[in-house]
Amino acid sequence: RVLFRSRLEMQRFVNDPDMIVDDMLKGYVKCHKDILHISEKNDHVVVKNRQRKHKVGIVSGGGSGHEPCFLGYVGEHMLDAVAVGEVFSSPPATAFHQAFLEADTGAGVACLFGNYAGDNMNVKMAVQMAAMQQVNVRYVTANDDIASAPLYEKEKRHGIAGSLFMWKIGCAKAELGGTLDEVIDAAQAAVNETRSLCVGLTPCSIPAVGHANFEIQEGTMEYGIGHHGEPGLIVESLKSAKEIAAVLCEKIEADLKLKHGEEISVIVSGLGGTPIMELYVLYDEIENYFTERDISVYRSFVGDYVTSLEMSGAALTVMRMKEEFKELLDFPVDTPAITIK
Repeated sequence: RVLFRSRLEMQRFVNDPDMIVDDMLKGYVKCHKDILHISEKNDHVVVKNRQRKHKVGIVSGGGSGHEPCFLGYVGEHMLDAVAVGEVFSSPPATAFHQAFLEADTGAGVACLFGNYAGDNMNVKMAVQMAAMQQVNVRYVTANDDIASAPLYEKEKRHGIAGSLFMWKIGCAKAELGGTLDEVIDAAQAAVNETRSLCVGLTPCSIPAVGHANFEIQEGTMEYGIGHHGEPGLIVESLKSAKEIAAVLCEKIEADLKLKHGEEISVIVSGLGGTPIMELYVLYDEIENYFTERDISVYRSFVGDYVTSLEMSGAALTVMRMKEEFKELLDFPVDTPAITIK
């Protein structure tokens, strides 16, 4: 059984596993050349073609393998540039630094990224490098994954699909003419009100490795699985979509301290190997759960937004809505990964 699984894991569209990120970037930019391009100074930095002068630049970045994150959110009224790392690895400081320079049009740069040790270290180094060139960069880190640390250590939590709400709110604030301080405050407000939790059904395998670094037994599932192939915290036998949705919702509801009568927005993101059909089955049960508790859904997003290679599973992300979020969340965007009209 193990040998059979290993053979399946190697069945990929790959030339050289060690060059898969470079090959992906070449194909991605060719496909979306009307929207973005690769920086002439760093071939792991992707930049929006048309940038508005004197608008706060928005940068993000992180490891590959989570597509359409981060590449998919470069586009109209969203990210201006992203630094692209190797699979599940942070981009180097030089890539973040070049992304800052590409995104700066005179109003400063906001770097909005997920809370991981490597990203934190490299972003901070890049901020210092940019400061020496009189480019003002500030940053916010998404930390929505409730499984990665307890609530009293929220600052240690990782950022997963909740990053999308941070980007959407922060980017809209910038597009509406917000100052760097205002953009940072808006993005941080979104982070403060956002929580996520994953459930995994199968693991993933890094192309250059060729096999999974852990196994999920057939007929079981794992709550709290990590986006970099980390095993989950709770292993249970596979349940129905309704039962899975209830557990995800209960844990997020408790952590976010949601109350009757509140509004939320929801993301149900596949992890890469889950049919969209199943995500909608899960979403139906999620909305039913909150409706029964007099918690209404303002906006919902269902699809592959932040993935983990070919992992089967889903992440539920919930953001408590504030009145000031509505205009920002509804602001139109057009990128390869998300469109709001």
